[in-house]
Amino acid sequence: MTKLKLMFVLAVSFTAAVFAGAAAAKHLSDKNVKDRLEPVHKVYVEGDDVPQVSNAAPTTAATSGPRAPEDIYNTYCSACHVAGVAGAPKLGDVAAWDSRLANGIETVYSNAINGINAMPPKGTCSDCSDDEIKAVVDYMVEQSK
Repeated sequence: MTKLKLMFVLAVSFTAAVFAGAAAAKHLSDKNVKDRLEPVHKVYVEGDDVPQVSNAAPTTAATSGPRAPEDIYNTYCSACHVAGVAGAPKLGDVAAWDSRLANGIETVYSNAINGINAMPPKGTCSDCSDDEIKAVVDYMVEQSK
C-alpha cells in the first residue's frame, strides 16, 4: 500500500472513530443519565402538589356518605363469612354468632375493628370507618337470628 493510501485509510478510520465515539458517548450526557434514573411512576400522598394532566383520573374519590352494610358485607366480608374461612362465623349460623355475642356486642365490635385470630383489623375493608364496621356487624348478627 502506498503511503498516500495508508494516510487516507488512517484518516478515514480516525474520523469514523471520532464520530462513532461522539455518538456513543451522547447517551452518557448528564441529562440522559438523569432521565434514565428517574422512576417510571410517582406516588403522591395527601398534601402533595400533584401536577395536573388533562387525561389523569381524579386524585380523590368523592364519597356520598356511609356505605350500606349489606354492600360492605358483599364486597369485603362474604369471602370468609360465607364459607367460614379460618373459623369465621358464617352468616346465618346462629350458634356461631350466639357464642360470640355471649361476651357482649362491644366485644364483637372490638374484634371486628381491631382484628382477631386470622381476621385482620376491619377484615379486608381497610377504608371502612369504625361506624361502618359496627353497622356490618349488626347486619351480620341480624341475618343470623
